[in-house]
Amino acid sequence: MPQQVPTVSVSELPEDAVILDVREDDEWVHGHVEGATHIPMGQIPSRLDDLPEGDPLYVTCRGGGRSARVAAWLNQNGYDAVNVAGGMGDWEAAGKPMVSETGEAPFVR
Repeated sequence: MPQQVPTVSVSELPEDAVILDVREDDEWVHGHVEGATHIPMGQIPSRLDDLPEGDPLYVTCRGGGRSARVAAWLNQNGYDAVNVAGGMGDWEAAGKPMVSETGEAPFVR
């Protein structure tokens, strides 16, 4: 039986949420939450020392699939992680603020 992953919607995220974005570099540069920590999904196991301090740690990706897998893995390895349902797609749709690394208007890719 698959493990239940704690999940919240974008609207349920606390104001002071510590966010881990697990999208790839090309997704991150176009638009992300200001102050979020970026570690691509495949690098998480080798970059545990780079995880931000958060209890819980809110994990996001583009749509919620990768972040659910990362949150489940983190929880199995002693971290308190919560998946952000709908990911950055829902964040953008809700009109939440984003920044980009390209000098252009941010968007979710």
